[in-house]
Amino acid sequence: MNTSNRIIYALNAVEWKTFFPGAMREEAIGLSDEYLIVNPEEMSVAQWEATLASFQPNVIVAAWKCHAIPAHFDVLTGGKLKYVCYLAGSIRKLVTESILEKGLIVSNWGNVISRVVAECGLMLAIAALRKTAYWQLGMHLEGEWKTPETVSGSLFERRVGIHGFGAISQALAILLKPFDVKIEAYSPSVPDGLLEEFDVKRSYTLEALFSENDVIFELAALTPQNEGIVTEALLRSIPVGGAFINIGRGAVVDEAALARVASEGQIQVGLDVYGIEPLPKDSPFRGMKNIVLLPHLGGPTTDRRQDSGRLALSNLKRYGAGETLEATVSAQVYARST
Repeated sequence: MNTSNRIIYALNAVEWKTFFPGAMREEAIGLSDEYLIVNPEEMSVAQWEATLASFQPNVIVAAWKCHAIPAHFDVLTGGKLKYVCYLAGSIRKLVTESILEKGLIVSNWGNVISRVVAECGLMLAIAALRKTAYWQLGMHLEGEWKTPETVSGSLFERRVGIHGFGAISQALAILLKPFDVKIEAYSPSVPDGLLEEFDVKRSYTLEALFSENDVIFELAALTPQNEGIVTEALLRSIPVGGAFINIGRGAVVDEAALARVASEGQIQVGLDVYGIEPLPKDSPFRGMKNIVLLPHLGGPTTDRRQDSGRLALSNLKRYGAGETLEATVSAQVYARST
């Protein structure tokens, strides 16, 4: 047992159950004999700050429901708070950039969810090519059935383009291998060696990526330069019968243009992310029979949140031992988050 750190666990019941299921909960609270468990949904901001001041933790373990770390956290905790182990992804609602600049260490779920998001992308691609949205709406609501003229598509032996080649794209490349696809990626900053490692060919322009591949996976980071970078011209260049799948960031795409292109029915679309979330009820995407929609379910799935919990346990042990942590959020990672 590590007794050197005082830990606050700021989690609600669902977060405990999904991030630290079963014996993992006992393992978590067994890391220190000086810990406090609070449910942030039962606390006001003032009570949260008072708790920080009275308990003065060295470490906070938090997830989505946790109140933000106050800008004067160092004063509240007497300079003791040094590490926040965040179980989810983007930390923008939890800490400000100025808090990171003060030296607070923050980690998140890092790349442990990559394979699950990639799995979602694979599912959306297959569903789009099989025109699942059309058949789900048609069969449930309109009594539809196939005819001899019905057209459907397969992912096997397709040309696949991936915009961006980070951890999720790399996991996706692995999942795509059994489909005998030819994969290209547009990601100028990625070294040739990494693409070669995954048997991926470099595409030198977005224009080539979109126009020369049947299925496009959107996975570019949301930076100021990338906002709206997927234009109407690019979307129109996707070959007829192809598919556009976005499991990255909605704001990378000109969504009004995507709605116009999709409404013409020449391509299939699969979306899990949007520029505005939740997706507005009057979004033109709703009801289109060639768009498969998900409500940002890419990852982690509820059953795989434990992967983040295991990373957190590893990091908490590393922190207690004075070792290097995984998945810490740098200023660069913070800038890319939404």
